[in-house]
Amino acid sequence: MKEKLISEIMKEMLPSLDNEQLMKLKDTLEVHFYNVSIVSRQEIVIEKEELDYLALFLSAKRIEGCSEKTLLYYKNTIQQMLESVGKSVCTIVTEDLRSYLAEYQSKKEASKVTIDNIRRIFSSFFAWLEDEDYIIKSPVRRIHRIKASSTIKETYTDEQLESMRDNCDNLRDLALIDILASTGMRVGELVLLNKDDISFDERECVVFGKGDKERMVYFDARTKIHLQNYLDSRLDGNEALFVSLKAPYNRMKIGGIELRLREMGKKLNIEKVHPHKFRRTLATVAIDKGMPIEQLQKLLGHQRIDTTLQYAMVKQSNVKIAHRKYIG
Repeated sequence: MKEKLISEIMKEMLPSLDNEQLMKLKDTLEVHFYNVSIVSRQEIVIEKEELDYLALFLSAKRIEGCSEKTLLYYKNTIQQMLESVGKSVCTIVTEDLRSYLAEYQSKKEASKVTIDNIRRIFSSFFAWLEDEDYIIKSPVRRIHRIKASSTIKETYTDEQLESMRDNCDNLRDLALIDILASTGMRVGELVLLNKDDISFDERECVVFGKGDKERMVYFDARTKIHLQNYLDSRLDGNEALFVSLKAPYNRMKIGGIELRLREMGKKLNIEKVHPHKFRRTLATVAIDKGMPIEQLQKLLGHQRIDTTLQYAMVKQSNVKIAHRKYIG
């Protein structure tokens, strides 16, 4: 590139300089360009477009502590958008993203909550590009939060919980229901627990939540008894807290727990039996019994208190009691 530029300059100056002057000009240009790297505008554009912005973004998020599961969700969501829009990252505008979200919602029949989750991922990606000076302004700035209608999500009644306990045909399932109901931990946290993680004296254990953040959870006396009975009955050497009922007694996975609870729900005619419902039930009961929302937030491992409030559905009867106590 450098030699080509010097040659073009010499050619343009040919009518105005004699041979001796041209040689002097060439020597001067070579000296001054010796330590200079010359790149064309076209090469700069190509080099910039070849940057893998998505990979750079995911690396930054990994350093910030995002889990591999979250990173994979980010990657798939953004990659799908880029392939659909068919434009380079730096040339995507607001209308491209609006059209994509509208088309996605129509084709997939996705809920407003799902579409807003996708919007938030796009917002995080393009805001990072803006912060890193890869783009001037994020195209997501003018796409506002998508409001979804709030629905009261179901919780288990005391009768349903007792019915599930009474109909367990093995010690493992009984301990499983009790620990989910009394700790409010996520099922993803539960499957990572080992026997040694449990402190029976203190009735507590440390779990690793989202972003590999540690927190303490607590269980009641009934859970302690049923969990000890289950562990005492086991003959396997697996370190996992919950394992399959048959050899080779592998650690239970999320899908296995969900399937077991779903089968129990069908048997007892209880609708929507799944692990997360235990978590929501605990949050609702805690609020109804007067637990401060900040303490519940810490117990559930939520970063934002708004998330905790979404879990805890306060009963109308308790609102009436509170009104009489504090106002009436």
